[in-house]
Amino acid sequence: MAQMGRPRTFDRDHAVEQALHLFWQHGYDATSLAQLKARLGGGISAPSFYAAFGSKEALFDECVQRYLATFAQVTECLWDESLPPRQAIETALRQSARMQCEDGHPKGCMVSLGVMSAPSPENARVVDALTQSRAHTRAGIFACVERGVSAGQLPGNIHAPAMATVFDSFLQGISILARDNTPYEIIDAAITQILLTWDNAATTVLPTDRNDEKGLIDSTSE
Repeated sequence: MAQMGRPRTFDRDHAVEQALHLFWQHGYDATSLAQLKARLGGGISAPSFYAAFGSKEALFDECVQRYLATFAQVTECLWDESLPPRQAIETALRQSARMQCEDGHPKGCMVSLGVMSAPSPENARVVDALTQSRAHTRAGIFACVERGVSAGQLPGNIHAPAMATVFDSFLQGISILARDNTPYEIIDAAITQILLTWDNAATTVLPTDRNDEKGLIDSTSE
């Protein structure tokens, strides 16, 4: 009787990375169990898949958490108060654009593209973490705008939610540009243009805005 070969070693961590790329490229619903079984570890059986990951939904959740802990960190600088607010927004935009355009993984942002490839109603819960991540980034941009107003770098009468939405909308749009293979250099140049929104608003700062900030600093130093 022929001797059976040694069972192939299954690298679970690498398999999660492979699954992440599939979900990133196609979305939750469009990524089939057949695709996952064929791709992961060079091909695994259904029993092996369920033994390793529990379910497609559980694997997706794990992939999302890995994405948020790695690729999505490019925008966490929005919460870094050691950076001037305009610089924090610029850094987030440029880092995100660079990540979304680089080779080695699907183009675009999994967090943003999750909207375009939204799952069916019965599976809507699976993208909750992506929705929360977008809200977190949006809040970070808004916090930067508010810091700009408090620092006297933006006028006190500016509509902060609208200003934040300008940058957030641009950030979400980078995903479509990257997915369509728009060159990074063009997106980077567009970031320079969108930042003029901040710069133009800054030119309308009144002396009273700066005086208010000076008074705040003086009062906190007493």
